[in-house]
Amino acid sequence: MLSIRRTFLPILAFAAALALPEAARADFRLCNNASSRVSVAIAYTNGKTWVSEGWWNLKSNACEVLLRGNLAAQYYYIYAMDERGGEWKGKSYMCTKDREFHIEGRENCLVRGFDRTGFFEIDTGKDARNWTVQLTDATQQPR
Repeated sequence: MLSIRRTFLPILAFAAALALPEAARADFRLCNNASSRVSVAIAYTNGKTWVSEGWWNLKSNACEVLLRGNLAAQYYYIYAMDERGGEWKGKSYMCTKDREFHIEGRENCLVRGFDRTGFFEIDTGKDARNWTVQLTDATQQPR
């Protein structure tokens, strides 16, 4: 009887796991609704320091998850540019590089060998668990 329990217990545990409802996904996503490919960078605070990351390259009419999991902050910052020189930018300056990057801190970008780039702010609200940014053609963006 003991060997039968050892055999069926893992099978029952697996079946029970399949029966549980899937947990809701909570992510920070960006969708490119512009007419051309865009390159995207994101900046946020991780609770200790500022972090900027890039680049995601999104085809027109494509979406990408930039951060996985529940949102940990109310404000996030985005910078994007398209193939034609259009930009989605703002007045919140963060550090970036031409190539793929993960940079901690937003101070002294130029002294540390990085570019200083203006990001626009996204207010997700105090209780948001997920968020999706929709980029449209740069010429349609409010300035």
